[in-house]
Amino acid sequence: MNFVVNTPYIQAYIKKEYLYDFQKGHGEFVPCNWVTLKSIPRRAFYIEAYLPEYGALYDKLPISAFTWRTDIKQEEQLPLDYLQLWDGFSYHITIIEKQYLQYSRVDVILKDGKKVSGVYLFTVDSAHSDPNTPNVTESEVPSEHKGHNIGQLDNGQFFAQPNNRMIWHESSANPGKLKTPDFKVSTKYWHCEQNAKWVFGDSDEYFYKESKKEDK
Repeated sequence: MNFVVNTPYIQAYIKKEYLYDFQKGHGEFVPCNWVTLKSIPRRAFYIEAYLPEYGALYDKLPISAFTWRTDIKQEEQLPLDYLQLWDGFSYHITIIEKQYLQYSRVDVILKDGKKVSGVYLFTVDSAHSDPNTPNVTESEVPSEHKGHNIGQLDNGQFFAQPNNRMIWHESSANPGKLKTPDFKVSTKYWHCEQNAKWVFGDSDEYFYKESKKEDK
């Protein structure tokens, strides 16, 4: 079970009140480096960070605890449920960096319909990787599965948003004016081996040829 993964090297700041259970530290920042990310279904992602000034690791912080700069405007700060629209879908996660889109400028469509801009960093994706345990999550349901794209917002915060809440600006590929997506959610399960017309198991030839399945 891979519910915790190493993150790419991200330098950030922790809002100090998160380190004191909101009892003090408001308006102060502590430099940190991201270390790992945890996914638990029905909870926000937990990020573990290293605090060089203290030689300490601090765990289980939501993405709202972090900024990538300290000259932020409090009135522009977004709450957790705006920064990460969906909770984790599974205990089984992986991190990938979409190289084609690395550091692309993006527009994020928030839950209230407003757009905010930022930069893409990496993606957290999930599945159910243990066939010996029941799959009770939506991580493999086409209409429900979401990847979490992680990035920096211009307001100084980080975000974790699915593809359908983001507009990507890839300058070498985008035209001068973008069309407005009006796509439908993918609901189908796609398979390559459920066409019952063909069988392949009756031959021991290395370069076997398919044959039609006999009708009963």
